[in-house]
Amino acid sequence: MPGKRRLQAAAPVVGEDGLLLLQSRALAEEEAAKTKGEMLTRFLKDKLAKEERSSTLNLHKLSTQWRAVLRETKDKELRQDIEILSQTFARVMDCKDSVIEASTGLAGWGRRQGPPMTPPPPQPPQSLTTDLEEAEEQHAQALRSHLHNIDRLLQLQRCRLTCLEEGYGAQLEALKTEFEAERRTILEQHERESCYLRDVALAAEQNYTKNDHEAMLNFQSTRDDIKNKSLQEKQYSRMQLGRKAEALWEQFQRAMQSYTEATEHQKIAFEALKQKDKKSSREIETQAKKLQKLQDSVAATKGQITAHLRESEQQNRRAREEKERVLRQLQELKRDMNQARAKARDSLARLTMQSSAALKALVRVVEKAQRILRLAEMCRRLETEEEKVLPFYPSSLVEGEQREARQVLEEMPVEPLAQAMWDYVGLERFWQRFSKVKLEEQALEWERAALSQRNRHLRELLRQYLAGISVSQEVLEEPNPLLAIKHKSCVPRELSRAGGGCTQGRQGAARPNSLLDPVPCSAGTG
Repeated sequence: MPGKRRLQAAAPVVGEDGLLLLQSRALAEEEAAKTKGEMLTRFLKDKLAKEERSSTLNLHKLSTQWRAVLRETKDKELRQDIEILSQTFARVMDCKDSVIEASTGLAGWGRRQGPPMTPPPPQPPQSLTTDLEEAEEQHAQALRSHLHNIDRLLQLQRCRLTCLEEGYGAQLEALKTEFEAERRTILEQHERESCYLRDVALAAEQNYTKNDHEAMLNFQSTRDDIKNKSLQEKQYSRMQLGRKAEALWEQFQRAMQSYTEATEHQKIAFEALKQKDKKSSREIETQAKKLQKLQDSVAATKGQITAHLRESEQQNRRAREEKERVLRQLQELKRDMNQARAKARDSLARLTMQSSAALKALVRVVEKAQRILRLAEMCRRLETEEEKVLPFYPSSLVEGEQREARQVLEEMPVEPLAQAMWDYVGLERFWQRFSKVKLEEQALEWERAALSQRNRHLRELLRQYLAGISVSQEVLEEPNPLLAIKHKSCVPRELSRAGGGCTQGRQGAARPNSLLDPVPCSAGTG
């Protein structure tokens, strides 16, 4: 060893004690270095063994989980295959049983019928054996072709999964870019439309305030005019009725004065006659002797007094009748005046109601006209340059059809519905543009529905993708969308290489699922 050579070379110089000391020290250093190297090697081996055990344990856990998933899927498929095979086997058994029963039945039928009847020849038993052998050969050949097709399908599936992964990544990036661009465009458009709608709302509010002020001023002026007119009419009617009442009162005063004047003379005459009668009585008393002479004159005087009394009574009766007639006329005039007042009041109320109804109708008409004008201005802003130049699309009728249509329109209608429609012939252009707008609105609705459906589809794909890349209890309980829809494996390739010990054989390997094959195995003979 090099240490011993150095010690031997240094031996002539150093004594025996020093040589022994140097040898012991070199041996101690060598043993320490060897011990240290062994400890490091043991530590690395232990660490490598632990890593291998942990990786093996994790691989076994993953393999166990995937085998459980595949076992459930395979169990469902095998159960379906067993049901199909059992049904097929039962059908074949029924066919064979029917053949056997036919052959045995024909033999028994010949024995029952006697020698004169000749039964048909039964099928030999060797044909059944030949059918079984052929069926076994067909089954073996189908199994071999099936296993070969399975191997090819596995290879094609791996290539297809790789291509689909690359395509999915590219499509995902393109969708993200398109989604961000569309989102920015929609936000900008929303901001512009919000500003425009705020401006429109402000302008509409200003127009409404202005129109409301103008309408209020018009209403107040109209109300004042109607009130002044009604007051004037009321004063005029009051003056007319006052003049009529004054004329009747003057007529009544004149009649009363004439009656008083007519009866004044008779009253004076009556008083004079009373005095004369008193004088005559005294003269009769005093001149009893002249009584006989004066009887004729007294009788004549009494006859005159009776005639005067009769005439005064008649005049009094005529005056009473005239008074009653005047009173009746006064009552009739009062009743007529009350009726005229009631009619004037009713007409004034009706006029007030009609004026308020007319004002309301005018306000509704004005609001409707303003709304139509606002809608027309908004529609005018939304029109394209082509619609501004050519607001009505040309008719699709030929010249002869247009001429016939004009003749039909020029003819006077006979039916009530046609006569009612005749009043709206001038709105033909309006209905033309209205139909065009309705068609465009329907087309926009369809386009919006298609875009909404596409957006929902993209959201569903994005949700499935996020659910596939995230690991949670809900995602593990539900079917994985990347395995069930996109047909992609979630097991990394290193794991599939680590689990390459499993092989497929003709009898020991089960047929894997074409959509779920996360642990690829080599297709050998086993």
